[in-house]
Amino acid sequence: MDMPPPNPAILARKSELVARLHRALPSDAVISDPAETRVYECDALTAYKCAPMAVVLPGSTQEVAEALRICHEMSVPVVPRGAGTSLAGGALPSADSVILGVARLTEVLETDYENRFIRVQTGRTNLSVTGAVETEGFFYAPDPSSQLACAIAGNIAMNSGGAHCLKYGVTTNNLMGVTMVLMDGTVIELGGAHLDAAGYDLLGLICGSEGQLGVVTEATLRILHKPEGARPVLIGFDSNEVAGHCVSDIIKAGVLPVAIEFMDRPCIRACEAFAGAGYPDCEALLIVEVEGSDAEIDEQLETIIEIARAHDPVELRQSNSAEESARIWLGRKSAFGAMGQINDYMCLDGTIPVSQLPHVLKRIGEMSGEFGLDVANVFHAGDGNMHPLILFDANKPGDLERCEAFGAAILKLCVEVGGCLTGEHGVGIEKRDLMIDQYAPEDLEIQMAVKDVFDPGWLLNPAKVFPLQSSAARRDAAA
Repeated sequence: MDMPPPNPAILARKSELVARLHRALPSDAVISDPAETRVYECDALTAYKCAPMAVVLPGSTQEVAEALRICHEMSVPVVPRGAGTSLAGGALPSADSVILGVARLTEVLETDYENRFIRVQTGRTNLSVTGAVETEGFFYAPDPSSQLACAIAGNIAMNSGGAHCLKYGVTTNNLMGVTMVLMDGTVIELGGAHLDAAGYDLLGLICGSEGQLGVVTEATLRILHKPEGARPVLIGFDSNEVAGHCVSDIIKAGVLPVAIEFMDRPCIRACEAFAGAGYPDCEALLIVEVEGSDAEIDEQLETIIEIARAHDPVELRQSNSAEESARIWLGRKSAFGAMGQINDYMCLDGTIPVSQLPHVLKRIGEMSGEFGLDVANVFHAGDGNMHPLILFDANKPGDLERCEAFGAAILKLCVEVGGCLTGEHGVGIEKRDLMIDQYAPEDLEIQMAVKDVFDPGWLLNPAKVFPLQSSAARRDAAA
């Protein structure tokens, strides 16, 4: 994953840049010591690293605007960063860039239970949004696996989802408004505390834009009443394909679970060794959760269990208590940490039509043999958002390159069957050069023209999303 070489002219002005930033921001908001900037050399895609020229950690929207204005005047690239949990290299800096982190923007600015919204600064973690409203019986629906650590800023940048997005949607379905700072320091407001904004859907444009258009500092989020209850059922199968068919049949039956999660044997074994959740020894596992009143739950589970039994499951376990529900979810919530104890891995997130699950799972298994690398599957099966984990040895020459090639083949397969390159992780650097497999040149040109409007100098989050050659040409033309 190449990054453009640093611009010597920008590096030569580092002292001037740092001095200007120190004058505009609090003394502890600017980091320029190379030993300290190394902390920001990568995000959760740790295979690629590059320390930035400097880091700024503003404490308000106005401080963000001041930092961006200075970088804009000096033509210095800026890489927005939430909590650094991106799995696609979305916050990977270049050597001539400034990281702008929102970690200090953590305040709850407004809570309105009658109109069901909360306004927060975007450095606040996903889970802490629910924490701020749960005593009043509310919650924030999007729940990525990294919700304990990930920031709302990154959720908006990547349009993050989570296990319960099948019923409640992803970030864009729960985002009502933003305060955003453009690259030149201009502060704009989009949407707000109402159901929909007039005119063009600029809010929908911003959500999922991966820091290409501006830095979101405040967000108005939809909060929901907690359901009366929820209950999962665990279903084990003797093949991935049969589990895939079961998922497809559940969706076709018109039942809308709050979540359908899938794990295959390698992931099941790793999670069991790590968390001891009591999972069966089988080839594939589904966790299907429904919610509502007791009567609604019973009716939905009856239909789901009937469908599952038609596929001859090796185990079918329905939760009868909060403790049993927690144990069913324990392994799934521990999956990524469990796999990390086994080996290095790269986590993908291609999305496919649910009807294609059996075919794609079979093909991934075949490709595992072709590339000589093991793969574990754990993903949001209800909406076809796959998360293959390709295992490799980062210290073994050639393994990373084989892993990248295997990952590219899986993502191309997702596109071939009618899906797309990403469901919630974003494009970042990981998938930028695969964009030509999903989009025609004319489509990419339109997307880049949108960036021209918001960031004419192409200084925000360089070398991400768009094929490297295209974005480099655009930036050179802007300069």
